[in-house]
Amino acid sequence: MTKALFFDIDGTLVSFHTHEVPASTLHALAEAKARGLQLFIATGRPKVIINNLDRLQEQGLIDGYITMNGAYCFVGDEVIHKSSIPMEEVKAITGYCAERRIPCIEVSEHDIYANHPGNMIQQIFHEHLKVTTPIPDTPLETALSNGPIFQITPFLNAEQEAELWPHLSRCEVGRWHPAFVDVTAKGNTKQRGMDAIISHFGLKLEETMAFGDGGNDIPMLRHAGIGIAMGNAQENVKAEADYVTDTVDNDGIARALHHFGILPG
Repeated sequence: MTKALFFDIDGTLVSFHTHEVPASTLHALAEAKARGLQLFIATGRPKVIINNLDRLQEQGLIDGYITMNGAYCFVGDEVIHKSSIPMEEVKAITGYCAERRIPCIEVSEHDIYANHPGNMIQQIFHEHLKVTTPIPDTPLETALSNGPIFQITPFLNAEQEAELWPHLSRCEVGRWHPAFVDVTAKGNTKQRGMDAIISHFGLKLEETMAFGDGGNDIPMLRHAGIGIAMGNAQENVKAEADYVTDTVDNDGIARALHHFGILPG
């Protein structure tokens, strides 16, 4: 029996078109919570830029968070898993970007920095994804001196990604947007975050259901008891899911919860 639901944010809980959680999703999650299910966020976003879940948070619907693609997980004020990128790998990635003036974002435990942002970060993070938290243009030396780095987001195209990654051995990479990749330490994926959550709450893997739409969701969808791809998901994501529901804008989450009997039909 399913007891825990895991949700990606962008393109899954939150529409890319309205930048809001659809009313049908909000209602479905409130009903699932009332029926005793636990609800968890599983996102590539760090906590500092999770700014689009107010309606869920205000109702107390979220039981815990997997952030930075599994590199940093917390329940309330308790951090239950964190794992930073080895500094040699941080310097290799950021050095590659600095030499080519490629926009790059670094995330420490509580802060976020940008190097050579140009127009890319404004267009994608602030205008397209509606991130309201400032991502300050920061000298690389300053960003790397303020504690361990848990996630790096370089704006690499596929060719640049292929050129850089053979030189790295202790990192994971996930792409859910064509303009950039998210990098974490080896082993840190949304699958790792799920394991931290279920261990903390004493859940079983077969009691989990996960929803996602991007490439960084694939490890979670494969790992969960039931993996559900949104109708707006990339085709390679749909191929890894147990079930493909409708789009985020066409009641996809509510429809899946009814389909699997989590909510009454």
